[in-house]
Amino acid sequence: MSAIAPASAATGPIDDAFAQFREWAPKSAAICERMATNPWRSGVLPRKFVELVSVAVNAACSNLNAEGTRRHIRNALAAGASRDEVLFALKCALGMAIHSCSLGAPILLEEAKAAGAAHAPKPTPTPACDKMRAIGQWNTAWDPFYELDPAFTDEYMTLGADIYGAGIMTPKEVELMSVAIDASFTHMYAPGTRRHIRNALAAGATVQEIMEVLKLCVVQGVQSLNLGVPILAEELERASARD
Repeated sequence: MSAIAPASAATGPIDDAFAQFREWAPKSAAICERMATNPWRSGVLPRKFVELVSVAVNAACSNLNAEGTRRHIRNALAAGASRDEVLFALKCALGMAIHSCSLGAPILLEEAKAAGAAHAPKPTPTPACDKMRAIGQWNTAWDPFYELDPAFTDEYMTLGADIYGAGIMTPKEVELMSVAIDASFTHMYAPGTRRHIRNALAAGATVQEIMEVLKLCVVQGVQSLNLGVPILAEELERASARD
């Protein structure tokens, strides 16, 4: 397992595996490093927010990259992030799991209808859902799983209200982080990406700021090198010893 670079030396998603990569392929490593550190060098977003977005992308339930999560938590703290801000990024990463229902529930309703399978959820109060509708924040993409399981949907909306109503980040920052999570290469959830881009623009985000969080998703591709280069080095050593 490769070591995590100290916060004072760490730049972007690059870790100590890059030293070996530079030795083997210096030209490719230089090109890759320049691309991967672009969001850290551009100055479009504050360093602390760049690290918090990177925490969320790495910790997202569709990624679960432990080394990347640790690296960016360490760097976020070094950049001045509080415990609550890091926890907020982790809670945002947790919340994206609802897209399993966003994808599957409409299909379930269609197939259940075609098969003649009945569904009759137990009537239950849904105060969180009712509040979301009352303030105009209800997303019609949630209707299918609300129809199938209103109690669970209300529990999720209560969680969402806790995240979005915490006041830890500004509405613009929340939407930018949500864009990154939904557009991340391990998720690529188009409806959510569009909705949060629209909301980010409405909250005052610039096109450049939105592009910056998309770039933060792209540069995490360097994790392939962080993972693979040390393994390649170990296997080359193993093969050499065997021969």
